[in-house]
Amino acid sequence: MQVELVRVDDAFHFQASGSSEASVSIDASEAVGGHNAGVRPMELLLMGLGGCTAIDVILVLKKQRLQIEDFRVSVSGEREKIEGTEMSPFRKINLHYQIKGNVPQEKAERAIQLSMEKYCSATAQLSPTAEITHTLTIEGVSPQEIQADSLAE
Repeated sequence: MQVELVRVDDAFHFQASGSSEASVSIDASEAVGGHNAGVRPMELLLMGLGGCTAIDVILVLKKQRLQIEDFRVSVSGEREKIEGTEMSPFRKINLHYQIKGNVPQEKAERAIQLSMEKYCSATAQLSPTAEITHTLTIEGVSPQEIQADSLAE
């Protein structure tokens, strides 16, 4: 895997791209001379973790033919400064999964567990140095909503 960052301005704004045609803007805060024209590198790490596990969980639930109406992951991280350096790596990360659909709690929990323990490479990368936890909220879909959706198709 390879990515490339191309500097956009005379400060810290970069366009990053990889093997897909999509690009991501990365920038620093105004406090250090950036222009807030992109996400911070450490935010991008959390986004990568969230995206990695979200894809896994959705794939597992889809294989079970479960209806997912909406899916969100909120990722929060606590950083700790390493003494004698300017480094502040993540030490605690929490993923909050929010699923709307006809998805049983135990199946969603199992899908998350499989992602965390078997599939998500981002989890494998971050878990040796950060405690990764998760929470889950499921908003069910009433049978009337499911029936109405079926009739609309």
